[in-house]
Amino acid sequence: MPFKFRAALLIGALSCTAFFSMAQAADEAIPDPFAALKQQQAQNAPAQSPFAQPVDPNTPIIIPQPPVFDAQSWVLMDYASGQVLFEHNAQEKIWPASLTKMMTSYVIGMEFKAGRLHEDDEVVISKEAWSKNQSYADSSKMFIEVGKSIKVGDLNRGIIIQSGNDACVAMALHLAGSEQGFVSVMNNYAQQMGLTGTHFANVHGLFDENNYSTAYDMAVLSRRLIADLPEEYAIYKEKEFTFNGIRQYNRNRLLWDESMQVDGIKTGHLSAVGYNLAASAQQGNMRLIAVVIGAKSESQRADYCKQMLTYGFRFFENYQPFAQDKTILTREVRMGQENSIELVVPQDVNLMIPRGSQNRVKINYRLKQAIFTAPLKAGDTLGVIEFRLDDKLLASYPLTAKQDVAEGGFFSRLWDKIYLFFMQD
Repeated sequence: MPFKFRAALLIGALSCTAFFSMAQAADEAIPDPFAALKQQQAQNAPAQSPFAQPVDPNTPIIIPQPPVFDAQSWVLMDYASGQVLFEHNAQEKIWPASLTKMMTSYVIGMEFKAGRLHEDDEVVISKEAWSKNQSYADSSKMFIEVGKSIKVGDLNRGIIIQSGNDACVAMALHLAGSEQGFVSVMNNYAQQMGLTGTHFANVHGLFDENNYSTAYDMAVLSRRLIADLPEEYAIYKEKEFTFNGIRQYNRNRLLWDESMQVDGIKTGHLSAVGYNLAASAQQGNMRLIAVVIGAKSESQRADYCKQMLTYGFRFFENYQPFAQDKTILTREVRMGQENSIELVVPQDVNLMIPRGSQNRVKINYRLKQAIFTAPLKAGDTLGVIEFRLDDKLLASYPLTAKQDVAEGGFFSRLWDKIYLFFMQD
């Protein structure tokens, strides 16, 4: 190729390279037509406050003080653990009024569960249970009539939804032959539940000095009814019931509150006491029970329980540090075929704690012995584990043996006896 031609190609290539370099530089140098607008917007932006702090998602939530009410007593309880989130005079003696019917309902529900009672069973109404009986004047009734045969299922709904005092007596006579016989069963169940501040004197809750309880006991009774008798409890969310042509509504106003998920449980009223309400609601994996005693009106008792439930769901959370049968500790065993034993909790550990406070929960345990000796049986209680928040005891659970440890052979036990002898103080 002639020299002049090669030189022309080289010059052309260099020219192209220079062109692309200039084009790239030109692209980078293109003026921003929005620059002036952006500068103006920046100048008009509000100044950053010198006190503004970045939001840290790990910052603990500040829990406000729980609400206070114009009532005699109240309590908010976690259903899963039975833990009290806050209370006022929860152990003070009160007259439960128609909250008594929760125990009447519990006894009936247990008879259903045992198969000794059926919804289609017929009950003939006696004069003692007659709705026109003066004992029930100016009180809630189902309006049953003497001599009529009524199904158990209807009477049960009359007790739960209509709060019928007459229906309570009719069922007591049907199951026990007398009201006092039925009341004795109510008190037996109260004792089994550990309701130490409760004694029943009748089946309906009309005033009697010997028909008393506490706000705490009424919360525990609510919890047991929900846990032990889900089919019976399902009736508590029914809003109305019609019997004998008379349509009556459930007096629990929170069942109509669309902002809540209240599905029970019972109202009560005595002129000498005021207005009572036990209410329960569920949100996600949390169920709470609120009880208020001695409010001044129906609307107040509903509002107070709503405030308690709202406070609980908003500012508390469920915390499960250990699941049932998960090994928590392993400890030395002597005199056995195994050298160690695993310790577990026999049920899920469910705690209700203020939101964001998990790292403040302190866990301590106490064991019955420093060194355990065989034989040991699975389920033997070997100690206790406690959970505290800011030095307040939240709950305690037994620590139990996860497995059996059989007694060791002769020489093994002999050696361990010598070891234990020299290990003594």
